[in-house]
Amino acid sequence: MDKFGKSQPVKRVEDVRFLTGQGRYIEDTAPAGSLRAWVLRSPVAHGRITALNVEAAREAEGVHAVITLEDLEAAGIDVSMDGTTVKNRDGSRGASPERPMLARGRVRYVGEPVAVVVAGTLDQARDAGELIELGIDDLPVKLDVQPGGEALHPEVPDNKAFDWGLGDEAATAEAFRTAAHTVALQVEDNRIIVNSMEPRGCFAEWEDGRLHFCLGGQGVWAIKSQLAAKMHLDEADVKVTIPDVGGGFGMKAFPYPEYFAVAQAARALGQPVFWIADRTESMLSDNGGRDLTSLAELAFDADLKITAYRVSTRCNLGAYNSHFGQPIQTQLFSRVLAGVYDIRTAWLQVEGIYTNTTQVDAYRGAGRPEAIYVLERAMDRAARELGVDPWELRRRNFIKPAAFPYGTVTGETYDVGDFGKVLSRAAQEADLEGFAARRSADGKRGKYRGVGLCYYIESILGDPSEGAEVEFLEDSRVNIYVGTQSNGQGHETVYAQFLADQSGIPAENIQVIQGDSDRIATGGGTGGSRSVTTQANAMLAAVDAMIAAFIPFLAEEMGVKEEAVEFDGETFRAPGSNLTPSLLEAAEMARAQGRLDLQRHAARARLPGRSFPNGAHIAEIVIDPETGQADVERYTVVDDFGNLINPVLAEGQVHGGVAQGLGQAMLERVVYDADGQLLTASFMDYALPRASGVPMIGFTSEPVPSTQNPMGMKGCGEAGTVGALAAVANAVQDAVWDRGVRQVDMPFTPLRIWEVLRDVSDAAE
Repeated sequence: MDKFGKSQPVKRVEDVRFLTGQGRYIEDTAPAGSLRAWVLRSPVAHGRITALNVEAAREAEGVHAVITLEDLEAAGIDVSMDGTTVKNRDGSRGASPERPMLARGRVRYVGEPVAVVVAGTLDQARDAGELIELGIDDLPVKLDVQPGGEALHPEVPDNKAFDWGLGDEAATAEAFRTAAHTVALQVEDNRIIVNSMEPRGCFAEWEDGRLHFCLGGQGVWAIKSQLAAKMHLDEADVKVTIPDVGGGFGMKAFPYPEYFAVAQAARALGQPVFWIADRTESMLSDNGGRDLTSLAELAFDADLKITAYRVSTRCNLGAYNSHFGQPIQTQLFSRVLAGVYDIRTAWLQVEGIYTNTTQVDAYRGAGRPEAIYVLERAMDRAARELGVDPWELRRRNFIKPAAFPYGTVTGETYDVGDFGKVLSRAAQEADLEGFAARRSADGKRGKYRGVGLCYYIESILGDPSEGAEVEFLEDSRVNIYVGTQSNGQGHETVYAQFLADQSGIPAENIQVIQGDSDRIATGGGTGGSRSVTTQANAMLAAVDAMIAAFIPFLAEEMGVKEEAVEFDGETFRAPGSNLTPSLLEAAEMARAQGRLDLQRHAARARLPGRSFPNGAHIAEIVIDPETGQADVERYTVVDDFGNLINPVLAEGQVHGGVAQGLGQAMLERVVYDADGQLLTASFMDYALPRASGVPMIGFTSEPVPSTQNPMGMKGCGEAGTVGALAAVANAVQDAVWDRGVRQVDMPFTPLRIWEVLRDVSDAAE
């Protein structure tokens, strides 16, 4: 580990400025005197626009512009948002309806943007918005995730976006036909709202025909390309920056309609324009997460070895196609369909359905919980129905260490793993042997205690290549330019620490530069737990390039041959020379001689393959049957993240992810009424976890270093939530199983648990 990092639990350097109010977010960085934008949104879920009269608003006090779709088109903007088309199982192309930047003729969900008002102040813009005459004839609402119903798009009469499949359907069907045992379970994965601390926002300003666009996002290059393409600009004429970001969670990776309207408003008016959503506006318009129902089936032989796995899923896309890549549900299921188990054949079928809700393709703080949740709930149900210990059933079906590298039935190749070792450590850390006594003690108090296990695996997604550049400045300061983007994960600390470990440059001398398309040529942004693994790989390449560049210069200074000069991680040395300069000293020597070419060193590197973080989550929950109140009292995590640069940051990521998972499992649920109105559009109606609902979370690292990068890392950003949902759900199911409850779905609110216990009791009478 010394070669690739000291693995020290260094405190985050960012925290000083964040905790003392010195962070600079969108609202802090918007130019003084910026005009304010306010968005008029659809008040109904589905309807035909019969009138849109903005003249009174344009004449209102303080108003500089009111922008409609017609105005965007008149300015020559390509107003159709990009959307991904998925191929159907039969090879035909899935639906690809237009998503206009502002509503065209019809609205399809409550909160869809219709017009943008720009004024001197937000109050003036909002007041003017009230003067807009918007006439809408209501159309029938579509909310269920089934084909059919009133068509949202004329070209998609059944509202089915795609019917996608992965795996060997025939072989899987045959395995089920000949299986000794089969188990089936249908589970719902409740829709959630992302709820980042800082809502979405942006500002735009133009100078000499060049656009500067600033947003709270997860990378600058995707939105830079989109702005250039839609506004017909040369990419060189677009600069995108990202300041401090108050949470991203996948949701802020996407371009949104408001961004293009704000950019055009600034161009048309010749003044900077700033927009930021309020909380209810965010709840209405941010991309949501989850919202799918899955039927999971497992086939076993007589020895209880899994022979086949089959999943049929219907997922809600909202009103439009996903912007990036495959819709999240198909993408994530395809990566981890087989989990950590030695499964011979599998088949996944996913249908995507359009409904009158906002787009659903982000996932808060997680990555693969949809797939893992379905599989681990099914494994738990199988253990109960087949009369075997849930831990033993998993052990029996784990991919064995000697089988790696292991090709899964979905085409992934797992490089390394020792799942049995991690699970054994988890049992020890969770004091599994003491569970029976804890359950007995609770039983005497009339309480139900359950324990739930989830063993997860995820893959590192996104662009496997990344770049890094090191710049030496005067006064021994160093900049490291990176292509990823921190949304609160601690990148400034971990990147400086990693560069210090590899170069001997003191971490306090290093400043991390990110989120500026003018200063950083390209990058992959942040998402899918890619950041530290891909960025550290690029930084290693940059250090190697830097050392190689300095050696000829130092060989001449030392009076030795180039092959005699070596770098020991802190200083350059060569037999026969008393000079032992550090990299900082070497850069200063080069600067003194006018060697400016040695002040910057850049490299790009590409990972040869994915890495696969995995681990065990164990939750214990106590239920009061009189009230239905459920409390997670113990929570233990043992993770294999490979080698860690900074264990305390990894632990913090896990804690945050688990808290988010607990939120969805215990509290959170998006609710629409029959008219498509969002009933959970404020924190009065949408519950987030509080400190009192989150137990102390035990975290232990049990690394099996990856072979797919020289650091042996596996990524960790999303792992907390991936394991939390199924661990908590299985704990609830364990607590109520002996009371005759065979099915209970998230969120496990007191009312829901009380009702299922009551229904079972009534049925027994």
